[in-house]
Amino acid sequence: METGALAALALGLLLGLKHATDADHVVAVATVVSEYRNPWRGIWIGASWGLGHSTPLLILGTAILLVKGALAQRYEAVAPLFEFGVAIMLILLGVQVFWNLRRRGLHLHEHVAEEEPHVHIHSHDPASEHEQEVPHGLFQFGRPFFRLKSYLIGIVHSLAGSAAVMLLVLSTDAIRSVWTGLLYIILFGLGTIVAMSFLTLLLGVPFAVSSSSRKLNRAVVVAAGAASIFFGLFLMWELALA
Repeated sequence: METGALAALALGLLLGLKHATDADHVVAVATVVSEYRNPWRGIWIGASWGLGHSTPLLILGTAILLVKGALAQRYEAVAPLFEFGVAIMLILLGVQVFWNLRRRGLHLHEHVAEEEPHVHIHSHDPASEHEQEVPHGLFQFGRPFFRLKSYLIGIVHSLAGSAAVMLLVLSTDAIRSVWTGLLYIILFGLGTIVAMSFLTLLLGVPFAVSSSSRKLNRAVVVAAGAASIFFGLFLMWELALA
């Protein structure tokens, strides 16, 4: 292989590792990780996100390899729309965090089978239903799983942000072979999966550590939701200025 192609492949892997650390990616995945109290579950959340992120890039990247510059220029023109879609998604994810806190905080129970039927409201620990099926704590691994929500978030993120750099490299002279281009895309996807899996593992630690204190855990979850809403609004404001 030519030196330029080898350099491009190395760049693809490095861009993938770097791309996973984009602020909007970190904030979005943090809202999903907040649903768990086991950091090891974050590995599979991150892997699901990486798979979703790689799917559209593989499709669009292959198309760019076949038609080169024409499609790449069209993508540049609509890239801000994908960024705006990410901003909306971040706001919705943040709102969902607060909605889940409220929904799990208070429960309405109706007792109609007793001698004196009645209805009462009481609070529960804010844990999702799937949390009851997996172990909590720093050293409880649990079983591997696929997270559809993370996969869909990855799809939304895939065509926005620094992924544009990865796609533009496909239209350069450094990648002349379709097979080299496909390997470049695969390496980029592999980089994002590995980096995001490790990142979500780290993001899960605060939620696991705070799980023993309801107030502290709630504060950490609120911080994740607020950060998602704030960053979504900031991204909208930035796009409006641009």
